[in-house]
Amino acid sequence: MVSVAEDVITARGLTMAFGDRVVIGDLDFAIRRGEVYVVMGGSGCGKSTLLRHLLGLQEPATGEVLYGTESFTAASQPQRERMLRRVGVLYQGSALWTSMTLAENVALPLQQFTALPAARIREVVELKLSLVGLHGFEEFYPWELSGGMQKRAGLARAIALDPEILFIDEPSASLDPPTGRRLDRLILQLQEALGTTVVVVTHDVASILGIGTRALFLDGDSKRAIAEGPPSELRDHGPPQVRAFFGQGPSVH
Repeated sequence: MVSVAEDVITARGLTMAFGDRVVIGDLDFAIRRGEVYVVMGGSGCGKSTLLRHLLGLQEPATGEVLYGTESFTAASQPQRERMLRRVGVLYQGSALWTSMTLAENVALPLQQFTALPAARIREVVELKLSLVGLHGFEEFYPWELSGGMQKRAGLARAIALDPEILFIDEPSASLDPPTGRRLDRLILQLQEALGTTVVVVTHDVASILGIGTRALFLDGDSKRAIAEGPPSELRDHGPPQVRAFFGQGPSVH
């Protein structure tokens, strides 16, 4: 039986840098199976850079990332590709192919990475779009949809292969607050229904408090992670920079 507290992703001594310029140094954290783990902080603090390191799109200056007990950083490209089969990603701009219908977008990973027959792929596509509230929109193109609907379509594609881990980059970006909160509720519903571990990168305070199990605060000034824990506890009892981020104290510069 798998322990609820099993670590699915771990960072050890991770330093992210562009040449000699350190973005964030000496990161140590572990993401547990089944939680919604939030990476938060102000603009330019390194949130999206960390996401790219966790996905292997950028390499650390020092330290390593582990998937389970395997070193992702030290793995060969074929080994990394195998590990990333467990992962789905919803990018900030949804990253849908505008020349493809929603059904074609969601079908793409199924066609690339499974041997399912076309009829079964159609069934899976309809199911995933239904899960995000887009049943009946299979033949629409992304440009025909609102921003919130595009995010949901991107989410349907991200869960097409039933990922164990789902990365979401700035889910509420370019959405009005009510649409952002609806997307938050959908993320929680999918997490519960699929048992997926969710890693969210965001600076949206309402989203962090609404969906986060635990959160990691990256501080751009010190270039360190200065707090980790349940978001409400960090809001009320965290360091001054974190409380200021949540609007609970004077701004710290």
